[in-house]
Amino acid sequence: MHDPACPLCQAPGGLPVVQAARFRVIRAEEPGFPAFWRVVWQDHVAEFSDLDAADRALCMDAVARVERAVRDVLSPDKINLAALGNMVPHLHWHVVARWHWDSRFPAPIWAPPRREDDPAQMQALQARLAAADDAIRAALASVQA
Repeated sequence: MHDPACPLCQAPGGLPVVQAARFRVIRAEEPGFPAFWRVVWQDHVAEFSDLDAADRALCMDAVARVERAVRDVLSPDKINLAALGNMVPHLHWHVVARWHWDSRFPAPIWAPPRREDDPAQMQALQARLAAADDAIRAALASVQA
């Protein structure tokens, strides 16, 4: 169940972190938001309700494990979760770590900036992303999906 016109069917969609049978986790390339992961369902489905009950549970378990790993390693002020898919109608969940110092906080990440990025904070965050990726891998290692 792949759509040849879908960018998430044709490419990872970011830096691959975890590849499971039913989903993958990538670190997204969103300017100004380096601590942004996506849990991407492998099959091309547009909506969460397209999944059966077992797959819905698996998907949300993966999202929760990613969130917990990110919280444990990066200690953000807030985590944003979203399954928008308006631009790419392929089921994927956004897991975005947010801090009071980020350029748009407390507004959504796609809102106009409220302040400049803090280069020192961004550099410190960048240095911890590999550890967050490792924690995500460890959190999902036991998932047999």
